Amino acid sequence: MNRRLIVMRHAKAENAPGLADVERDLTDTGRAQAGAVGALLAREGLVPEHVICSAARRTRETWRLVAEGLPTEPETDVTASLYSAGVDTALELVGRVDPAVRTLLLVGHNPTMAQLAAAFGDGGYPHFPPASVAVVDLDVDWLYAAPGTGTARILERP
Repeated sequence: MNRRLIVMRHAKAENAPGLADVERDLTDTGRAQAGAVGALLAREGLVPEHVICSAARRTRETWRLVAEGLPTEPETDVTASLYSAGVDTALELVGRVDPAVRTLLLVGHNPTMAQLAAAFGDGGYPHFPPASVAVVDLDVDWLYAAPGTGTARILERP
C-alpha cells in the first residue's frame, strides 16, 4: 500500500430551518458519532497525518470531536471548496497533498463522500449515512489518485 485515504461524511447534523446550511451544528447523536469514529480510527491504527475538512460548521465540529480520540493531532486544512465539491474537486484537493503524507482524512458532505467511496469501490456505497467512513488503499501517490487506482472498504456505517 502506497497511500491511505480515509473518506468521512460529517456526523448527524441538526435540521435548522432559517439557518444557512453551512451554519448547522451537530446533534447530540452526531457528537457521539464523531467521538466514536475518533476512537475507532485510533483503535484501527488509522491515524491521519493530514486532514482536509469542509469549512461548514458541522464538518469542523465533526473533525474536532474525531481528533479528540486520536493520539496525535494532524495538520488540518479547512477549506470552503470541499463544501460544494464534486468528486473531481475532492480529488484535486487530494492531489495537492504533500507526497510525504501517508494517511489522509477528508471530512465532507454527501453526495460527494459517498460517490468518492463508490468510485474506489464496486460502486456499492449509495447509502453513506452521517459519520460513515470508508478507507481507500491507494496504489499511487496523491497526485494520481483517481478511480481505479485503489480499493475501498467501509469501516463504519452508523
